[in-house]
Amino acid sequence: MGQTLVIEGGRRLEGTVRVGGAKNAVLPCMAAALLTGEDCYLENVPRIADVEFMIQVLESLGGRVEWSGAHCLRLNAANITALSPPADLVTSQRASFLVMGSLLGRFGYAACPPPGGDVIGQRPIDVHLAGFAALGATIGREAEKYVAKAQGLRGATIFLDYPSVLGTENLLLATSLSQGRSLLVNAACEPEVVCLAEMLQAMGARISGVGTHTIEVEGAASLHGVAHNIIPDRIEAGTFAIAAAITGGDVEIEGARPDHLMAFTAKLQEVGVRIEPGRAIPLRGSPGPSGLGSKGNMCLRVRGGDALRAVSIQAVPYPGLATDLQAPMAALLTQAHGTSYINERVFENRLLYVGELRKMGAEVVTTGTTAIIQGPTPLIGSQVRALDVRAGAAVVLAALVARGTTRVGEIHHLDRGYEALDQKLCSLGAVIQRIEE
Repeated sequence: MGQTLVIEGGRRLEGTVRVGGAKNAVLPCMAAALLTGEDCYLENVPRIADVEFMIQVLESLGGRVEWSGAHCLRLNAANITALSPPADLVTSQRASFLVMGSLLGRFGYAACPPPGGDVIGQRPIDVHLAGFAALGATIGREAEKYVAKAQGLRGATIFLDYPSVLGTENLLLATSLSQGRSLLVNAACEPEVVCLAEMLQAMGARISGVGTHTIEVEGAASLHGVAHNIIPDRIEAGTFAIAAAITGGDVEIEGARPDHLMAFTAKLQEVGVRIEPGRAIPLRGSPGPSGLGSKGNMCLRVRGGDALRAVSIQAVPYPGLATDLQAPMAALLTQAHGTSYINERVFENRLLYVGELRKMGAEVVTTGTTAIIQGPTPLIGSQVRALDVRAGAAVVLAALVARGTTRVGEIHHLDRGYEALDQKLCSLGAVIQRIEE
């Protein structure tokens, strides 16, 4: 048994839609709550399956987590009873491995099985473990779990082999309570990393250089509670922008931050999509005890162009085009005139969605980590699958412009990363039903 989306294509999308909090920002921020025994409040939290998974991970350790509002979480880690999460939870979600950094930093011990997540390519945890070792931890393996032990983490200069987002976040968590100064060189600079660092700073951590590839952390003796607003989800914003473009629509996306989407919007404009800045709006969030309330934010208006043009795309680390947006962009490029090239430079297996687009009539071939798309091609409603979160978004976007009915199966992947995607698209004029099968 599972749920399927039944999508009637051919509807032009119009109206206004609001972007929720970033999936890839809220999960590390939830792990950061393990660094203190005081209450932490996270605002603008998306109601998605990955958040529910992380709640279970924290509760398995003895943490208390409750929804204090529609999109606000209260987290308390005063009475931690375990320093290793269950294997079945960790293998369901890669971000759960982030509890290693927090537990090691605060308690001097952490154990965790290898993380799971979408099958999109090799994502080794060497960066995490090598960083812990550089801080003075002893790393070992006990059965299926990695184990890290330390009498007290000591500051160190850590060279990351590559700018791993989760690796950078895990090391930020670990070094926040270490002794002395740490330098993270070749660190990731994604907005989600900055969001975590800003939360840690508000908790009392001394961090500088966030948003660059060199981050300095001066370890603090202790951290305190905080109320922190999660940044808007730039991937969800990009998904709605492509939905507007592929249907020739006119959509205003509230909560979209232009400064987080520069590479993406530049590429959309190259394709021929019209993009304008929107009006300032309040960011969703309920004020916590610190008095932190809603913050001003931006929105974007996206209108489909008359004739879309083929482009070449490189999916690379930030500030380049996000790898999470290359599959949705592929759906759009099936409707562009000419030959487009997509080069995936982050995950080697991220082109598996191509087979699903081809079921719908897309003319796409792959060679290595490059997809070559010939367009425009008329897409036909078909039976397809959401192979992972972003591959699922790609086939949903393709279904919006396809002739006839498309059935998208395995949508539990979509629900991991998008809050009520089908409902939000319907509010713009799409015709989508969610059914049990």
